[in-house]
Amino acid sequence: MEAIYLDHAATTPIEKEVLEAMYPIYEQTFGNPSSVHSFGRKARRVLDEARRVMAKSINANEKEITFTSGGTEADNLALIGTALANKERGKHIITTVMEHHATLHTAEYLEKQGFDVTYLPVYEDGMIRVDDLKQALRDDTILVSIMYVNNETGMVQPIEQIGEILFNHPAFFHTDAVQAYGLLDINVKELGIDLLSVSSHKIYGPKGVGFLYVKEGVPIQTLQFGGEQERKRRPGTENVVSIVGFQKAVELSMERKEERNQQYKMFKNLFLQVLRENGVTFTINGDPDSQIASIVNLSFPGANVEQLLTNFDLDGIAASSGSACTAGSVEPSHVLTAMFGENNPCTTNSIRFSFGNFNTTENVKEAANRIAKIVKRLTS
Repeated sequence: MEAIYLDHAATTPIEKEVLEAMYPIYEQTFGNPSSVHSFGRKARRVLDEARRVMAKSINANEKEITFTSGGTEADNLALIGTALANKERGKHIITTVMEHHATLHTAEYLEKQGFDVTYLPVYEDGMIRVDDLKQALRDDTILVSIMYVNNETGMVQPIEQIGEILFNHPAFFHTDAVQAYGLLDINVKELGIDLLSVSSHKIYGPKGVGFLYVKEGVPIQTLQFGGEQERKRRPGTENVVSIVGFQKAVELSMERKEERNQQYKMFKNLFLQVLRENGVTFTINGDPDSQIASIVNLSFPGANVEQLLTNFDLDGIAASSGSACTAGSVEPSHVLTAMFGENNPCTTNSIRFSFGNFNTTENVKEAANRIAKIVKRLTS
């Protein structure tokens, strides 16, 4: 029985071309980019080229790209670094209740450090409201952090409108673009984004590497101490091998963006069509017209998320609840709880399916047929 992967929002397999780009670096470019000799200079050239590719992908300047260990570190540096560097201007931060825990837990930490955090609500369509943001803004607001695409529902948030609202406000605008990058066109200058987080392993690159875009002139305090790498924002010898792999993944994402969007949308539509043909009862969580092509979150009435995931896995289907697993039990999704309320069945009967390069028309169809049998058995 073929194992079928429908969890690309959690992580993606590394592209063959990415691996091929990394191997020569392991063998030939082992110098420390901070060293002044020829080995170091060779590594520095490779690093500089990767930085240029990242910057171009979002219409930024290469000096505005800081390499990190991934999206979580980028979110931490964006929130804590910006908050600490600007606390004399104010201590108010705005974010949302549906953020990734890399942002939510960081915001909670900042509250303990004396910052005042406003958490914007999310509605049943999976979207925030820009009017809520307008009402929450204060003179002492120094940072607004709102994710570009929600990792559980795939909902694309009104980033352009948020940028317009903040254009005449001194607060800095951060967005966690981990699920958006590589599929949506992102121009930080046009969108008014001051800080943006990206992770390599969501776009078929290696794990353990990402970047934070920091607009030139945005004050940010470093959180680590050591060398002077990454313009003193992130000390430590750069992970050159992974950064080169990340670069290749970015290049492929930019080249194949339109093709991937069309393919993932086709996979999603086929998947839903086969479920319907099998007579499966489900609802889509969030507004389907505002979702990214690769993610769909389905509620199966009468089912239980733990039973579903266990049976899917036994039948070779990898999917996700998007919820936190604690001590062997699956806690209700904080995103769906925010959307529908604490006791709504959707919070405990919903599964996230996310499509990507590991999928084919055949295995998506096969997965939907297997899932249909399981859901009907568990809900009969």
